[in-house]
Amino acid sequence: MKTVKVAAAVIKDAEKILIAQRLKGEFKGKWEFPGGKLEENEDSVSALKREIKEEMEADIKIDQYLCTIEHDYDSFHLSMDVYICHFLNQNIKLHDHMAFRWIKPDEKNIDYVPADIKVINSYLKYLDN
Repeated sequence: MKTVKVAAAVIKDAEKILIAQRLKGEFKGKWEFPGGKLEENEDSVSALKREIKEEMEADIKIDQYLCTIEHDYDSFHLSMDVYICHFLNQNIKLHDHMAFRWIKPDEKNIDYVPADIKVINSYLKYLDN
């Protein structure tokens, strides 16, 4: 099975975190943590900064590594490095999402992309420590 390597951001602002709603594809309308695929010879941190700039026209500061999520979809294996971040500027202009929301991490009834369920669970465990 092909492995797809991606990086994702849990973007914080005080007690809330940002989620973004997918604009297209198999998971259109579901919520996720923004980020994207690594390009050839690109590390996760560089990819994440580039993807947030491309997708939201925003700059982030990476505060710390959170976890790596491994998830099997029907046609590929996802390996996702996740970082806790914050915006350096919040002039957000969406290009790859239809909406974004600031939520409390323990907010319920959010229709996440499957791998992102693991991200929120890891973030909640991090908050408990």
